[in-house]
Amino acid sequence: MQDQQDPIQNKVVVITGASSGLGEATARLLAERGARLVLGARRTERIEALAAELQRGGAQALALTTDVTDCTQVQALADAALRAFGRIDVMLNNAGLMPHSPLERRKIADWDRMIDVNIKGVLYGIAAALPAMQAQKSGHIINVSSVAGHKVRPGSAVYAATKHAVLALSEGLRQEVKPWNIRTTVISPGAVATELPDSITEPDIADNVRKLYRSAIPAATFARMVAFAISQPEDVDINEILFRPTSQEV
Repeated sequence: MQDQQDPIQNKVVVITGASSGLGEATARLLAERGARLVLGARRTERIEALAAELQRGGAQALALTTDVTDCTQVQALADAALRAFGRIDVMLNNAGLMPHSPLERRKIADWDRMIDVNIKGVLYGIAAALPAMQAQKSGHIINVSSVAGHKVRPGSAVYAATKHAVLALSEGLRQEVKPWNIRTTVISPGAVATELPDSITEPDIADNVRKLYRSAIPAATFARMVAFAISQPEDVDINEILFRPTSQEV
């Protein structure tokens, strides 16, 4: 028997928040499996260095500075994929922030940032990729929620609300895109080793979260979840993946 081609090979994958953590780990794994990558993040130097490293390893990858709170920049990222590769097979809306705090502390600037990145950023990614996927009558949109999208804890109300919103948006999207053969997946990680706790501005809350993250699993775990969803046959739609470290209780 001839070896079958990896179903990820040659897929055009756009990733937001790709300069570190979940996005970077996913870019590395998909590059190994032959995907063609378009990487977006705010930190220009890091995203360009990652793309250059992947290119040296033989991958097709390009980077574009992208702030997901600006819909024009997210559209430019999708347009760059179309110019370079002619299509978008997967849109991974990964960028996110987690500045936990009790509501009574009225950290309104943090609330605004979470809403802008965690909700609007996902919407802008959907809006940027959807027309191309409708035209080609195929595609896969992957949104990142969280265990917090399923379970609210004290101090995480606004973050949890944004991640609940991602679940709702993803389910609505799933139902709406059936006429174009577009697949949808929402992935809800628990404690995964990333820079996400660094976005917490309240020192006491940050200390508590870091205790939880002592049992965090590697970002490569998330990357494998993405690869699993992408690599299913075209008639299989993995709609939701919820995972945690084995030791995580909540």
